[in-house]
Amino acid sequence: MRIRRFPTAGSAGVVAAALVLAGCAGAGGAAGQSDPTLDIATMTFPQSLDPVTAIGGALPFFQAAYDSLVKREPDGAYSPMLATGWTWDTDRTKLSLTLRDDVRFDDGTPFDAAAVKANLERFKASSGANAKWLSGLERVEVVDATRVVLHLDAPDPAYLYYLSDAAGLMANPAAFADAERLKTTPDGTGPYELDAAQTVVGTKWVYRRADDYWGERLPFDGVTMTVFDNETAIVNGLKTGQIDTAVVQDANQQASLEGATTLTTTPVDFDYQGILLFDRAGVVTPELADVRVRQALNHAIDRKTMLEQIRRGKGAVTSQVFGADTVAYDESLDSYYAHDPEKAKRLLAEAGHADGFELKMPRMTSIVSDAIDASLQSDLADVGITLTWVDVDQGDALRRIFQDREFSGFVMNNGQPATDWLAIKDLVLPGTFNVFGYTDETVRSLVPKIQAAQAEDALDELRALNRHLVEDAWFVPFYRMTYALVTDGGVTALPQSGMAVPSLYNYQPTG
Repeated sequence: MRIRRFPTAGSAGVVAAALVLAGCAGAGGAAGQSDPTLDIATMTFPQSLDPVTAIGGALPFFQAAYDSLVKREPDGAYSPMLATGWTWDTDRTKLSLTLRDDVRFDDGTPFDAAAVKANLERFKASSGANAKWLSGLERVEVVDATRVVLHLDAPDPAYLYYLSDAAGLMANPAAFADAERLKTTPDGTGPYELDAAQTVVGTKWVYRRADDYWGERLPFDGVTMTVFDNETAIVNGLKTGQIDTAVVQDANQQASLEGATTLTTTPVDFDYQGILLFDRAGVVTPELADVRVRQALNHAIDRKTMLEQIRRGKGAVTSQVFGADTVAYDESLDSYYAHDPEKAKRLLAEAGHADGFELKMPRMTSIVSDAIDASLQSDLADVGITLTWVDVDQGDALRRIFQDREFSGFVMNNGQPATDWLAIKDLVLPGTFNVFGYTDETVRSLVPKIQAAQAEDALDELRALNRHLVEDAWFVPFYRMTYALVTDGGVTALPQSGMAVPSLYNYQPTG
């Protein structure tokens, strides 16, 4: 087998990362290599290489070793990968997949419909962060070795997204018997193999090209993903040419890259920052049951000043939670709530709260900086609302927010997925970020129509839902945050729709 186990892990940190960095070959490659290597710097890394745990910014670690059923292109379109084609039935509750017949795992086990069934059932039963994606999967029908049918309990327009992401990563079922094995030893059909001798868990992961890969050869002989605990070190590595590429999120660090003529910067818009309101029925904060109070919150926030002072203008103000890549997105809604303290006061007075009220929210210092703290307290105080922060650590916050339902909302950075239905499942339907299960007549009317159709065929309903969420002030978004995808002269990269970082397939050597 070409998969090799990790050596004893080293410690993470800036010093270790710097030592690793000094040994990187970079996109220029090393003597004897026919293709260059790719060195990616990141602050996100997987706690495990078991694909059921794959999530968000760590997805490239898994894409190196695992193929997915469906490939997601940079613009969000879907292309064949391990599945060569797919069709829905008329009710959109049966998804039929046709599979490749020429792919094998490293021990010779064929990739086939039985492997798909085993992977999807395992993913659904796991405790992974995205296991909920497959909650509606009733059963997986194996028709023959190259055909499988997914039976759903209800239509789910985001299913191809799931199969192009964590849920679609295919591991060797022979590895499932050892619960610990896949945490450190990936066993897939992907374009690279993990080089255990060079990998230091928590600091760097090194992958080498799989010579017997079934698919199109990727243009790098190897990929190294090096983990840092701050962006200053990443920016220094980019400037000195020791790393090839990274996504820089901090606005000050982005500013420090200006004038670096050897680097190319591409804007990436994915996360937005704002207040996610849960308590629209006024369970914890009775005042929030009145739409006028929620609208007053939106008019009280000076989004433009926040964006300039907190993010140096690196972003765009918005009043909607749907991202620009979604069908539901409506550019006119970005500016729906102007900063208007007098209007906010009038709305509060009309709602019977001329003297204001107190809003308590948890403060996680990893998200709520001193600048955000001061800005929100000042803006809300100007209209008579007292914002009281409750300091919580991250682990405690999850329990108090989502289980104990102690707060009416909280400030967070949230991704804007390119798939409309995923945003609706996370933000609108009872569950992840609708912890009180709030709904209303408009939502109950529109959601079934959206659920039963492809997004492009539900344009009117999606736009109507988005406008309703904004007008009814379900949330208090501040701005979309622009990140910088930075590459040196040896590499080009395309941003990935629906992700903060590029897919591994989006990198190319120059020349």
